[in-house]
Amino acid sequence: MDDSNRVIVEAWNTVLYDKFCRFKHLLVEGLSQHSEAAFERCRYPQGARVLDVGCGFGDSTLRIAARVGPAGEAVGVDCAENFIRAAETQARKDGVDNARFIVADVQSGDLRGPYDHAFARFGTMFFEMPGAAMRNLRKALKPGGTLTQIVWRRREENPWLHEAELRVREIVPVVSQEETDQVHCGPGPFSMAGPDMVSTMLHGAGFECITFERYDCDICIGGDVDEAIEFAMALGPAGEIIRLAGEEGAKRKPQVIAALRETLTTFARVDGIWAPSSTWFITATNPA
Repeated sequence: MDDSNRVIVEAWNTVLYDKFCRFKHLLVEGLSQHSEAAFERCRYPQGARVLDVGCGFGDSTLRIAARVGPAGEAVGVDCAENFIRAAETQARKDGVDNARFIVADVQSGDLRGPYDHAFARFGTMFFEMPGAAMRNLRKALKPGGTLTQIVWRRREENPWLHEAELRVREIVPVVSQEETDQVHCGPGPFSMAGPDMVSTMLHGAGFECITFERYDCDICIGGDVDEAIEFAMALGPAGEIIRLAGEEGAKRKPQVIAALRETLTTFARVDGIWAPSSTWFITATNPA
């Protein structure tokens, strides 16, 4: 495992894994709307071998496995062993024979290529060295193979994360990752939001034919406002600020809850709390 990623891996294997398990129902359902739309554009053929980067619980890997059929293979990779164990358990439960999972650091690890295609649903935004990860991914692809990434667009277009973060910043003192010895998630969910920066990085990694497509949809962030508040305080930038602030963050939680209730109630519908979300579908090709 790359030393530069060790603290991040520990976070995803411990505190973040526990929180993802707690809110799995929201994450899997909400994020799947973006991946299903991307899959309609990818249309991976029967018999293809596809790498799923940052596969988490493996739900996207299993969807890919269904698309490529018995003659194909979907391989999920994640740096966190706990996620891989959960994904393997789900694959066995569902009886999916053409999906397998590996623990590896995509920045530098053996990805066990070659692959016809690679896919990443919110799996590329937390690399400490994203350029190295893109180079390693390209090397794992066959000539002419494609990489499709789904990443969050600008903060302002994702108010379920951004507005919660702004409210928390008004209340909780912000502690930078460099100022604490606590584990952390890495660069953060909006690290790949800038098309100019990302396209330059992909070109530098050797990719060509780079495209960006915007995709918007509302996602459910809670069955009711109480769950939405818990979700915001556990995950995303708001949750990271509270956690890294330690005792000071815990002490100010009552104020945070009141502020988030005011903000998140604006997204209430009869069937839950639904907020706008916006992503980029980024595609790039390994030169033939």
